[in-house]
Amino acid sequence: MIKELRQKLEQKKGQMQKLISIIDDLKADEIKYLKDIDDSEKAQVIIQQVAQDTQKELEYHISELCSLALASVFDNPYELKLEFVIRRGKTEADIYFERDGEKYEPMRSTGGGSIDVACFGLRVALWSLSKPKARNVLILDEPFQHLKGDEPNRRAVQMVKEVSKNLGLQIIMVSDERVKQETIVDGADKVFMVKQKNKISKVETL
Repeated sequence: MIKELRQKLEQKKGQMQKLISIIDDLKADEIKYLKDIDDSEKAQVIIQQVAQDTQKELEYHISELCSLALASVFDNPYELKLEFVIRRGKTEADIYFERDGEKYEPMRSTGGGSIDVACFGLRVALWSLSKPKARNVLILDEPFQHLKGDEPNRRAVQMVKEVSKNLGLQIIMVSDERVKQETIVDGADKVFMVKQKNKISKVETL
């Protein structure tokens, strides 16, 4: 009887040691998991900070370049603003115009000329931010087709020339005649005039 009790006691001791070992392993796992959670939370904070810094840099770079383009064409220009917001758990970018502290939705409350100039600025900004850099060539089809007035169009031609020169960016642009030919020739390295007669196109170099 005593022998059987001792055997059961030894069995219980063995089971207890096994449970103690399991508990120790669980405690070790708990410490590891808590450390992993702490590391993940710290990494998340770093990622969020990097994302915020990147967004601020994008906001400045894109807003500044587009606003400069608008200021070079118009006397009382809008400023383009880029704002990152969280919607449905995702980051989205809101683009709007601002003038004298008031916000304007570009597609509803501003002229097409302003949108054309801002879009040109956006294309140049996105090209300059691309890594690795895309080929330094932009091909544009009537980028300022809604821009009205001789002077704004003349300024737009000069603005394109300055952008091309300062960024080393080749710009191939199709455009109708909204300014004098002398202005176009002065603002471009090469100008090709396409005329059509009897459904036959003829190209002349100016």
